[in-house]
Amino acid sequence: MTMFTSHQAYLAMYVFLVEEYKLTGSGEIGGLLGGMSLLVDGHTADPAAEEQWNEAVQRVLAGHVDAQLRFVPLGGEAPG
Repeated sequence: MTMFTSHQAYLAMYVFLVEEYKLTGSGEIGGLLGGMSLLVDGHTADPAAEEQWNEAVQRVLAGHVDAQLRFVPLGGEAPG
């Protein structure tokens, strides 16, 4: 398994989103990428993006992420 630093993982996510933007032309993804872009000082163009990233990394490291796909019936809640 390849181990990434937080910064390398960020760059991998950025590349993934750039490719998704190229495929879809989504304005929402484009806006997200604008805020996520790195400035000369190494910080994100939108400081909130960097803060959200750091919080996400902490959640992953703490094991507080559930990425399992679940289907929810229309008008209902996912089964327990």
